[in-house]
Amino acid sequence: MQRDEFVQQLWLDYVHAHPDISSLSLFSLPVPAEYFTLLTLNHGFFSSSVLLSNLAHLGYRPVNKYAMADRGLLVHLLCPPDSGSWLVLAELQTGTLSREPRRQLEALISQAHPEDCRGQNLLSRGRPWPMPSWETYQLLYQAHPLAGWLAIMGPRLHHAGFDCKTWGATLTELDQQLVQVGLRGNADRHNGIFPISPLLNYRFYPTTAQRLPFSDGDEHRVSLGGLVLAEKQTENAHGQVAELLFPHHTRCELA
Repeated sequence: MQRDEFVQQLWLDYVHAHPDISSLSLFSLPVPAEYFTLLTLNHGFFSSSVLLSNLAHLGYRPVNKYAMADRGLLVHLLCPPDSGSWLVLAELQTGTLSREPRRQLEALISQAHPEDCRGQNLLSRGRPWPMPSWETYQLLYQAHPLAGWLAIMGPRLHHAGFDCKTWGATLTELDQQLVQVGLRGNADRHNGIFPISPLLNYRFYPTTAQRLPFSDGDEHRVSLGGLVLAEKQTENAHGQVAELLFPHHTRCELA
């Protein structure tokens, strides 16, 4: 697989899961995402150690690593070989879950077919294990919202982040456009997946909850992710928006 194909598959899977994003006229312009946030977990072929090797073959280079113990996350920031979208690979540490939720999640993962646990398109071909019951999803969500998300989505693109500067507009201007079409942003810096650095102005826009069929036959509406708009607080902040995402205290020292 070539990198362009990989990115295209990520995007197509993302807009398929979030139809209200694909319908936005804002995205009719060829504006690339600043970064893609990919969510996975530290288990077998889905672990970051395996995925980083696959992504390296596509030209992505690890730049920094971040640890967020309060969220049970280890996050890798990867730079593309050109001016394309950066990758934020967030790995949920299942050991941070209590015993029963961890057992339930691992039981789900164990049902994945081996052929669905390999390949460079692992992050864009959907959930590789069966859909959980609504009761199991609720248990996992209450233990950790990202564990619940992974149970019903699998390792996947959670949200795309956009630098307002690429549109030649401010966050306030773009926010007004999104509000007009029904997407309302949340400025909480702990919304989404991880905390956000004060160096950025930031909005997370959750997309409309989708009705999903669970394994016990029930259907329920579940929020599946969203999109982000961000801009630098000042032009004195050096680096790409993707490089400024995380608070400095979360950075790990790389050997």
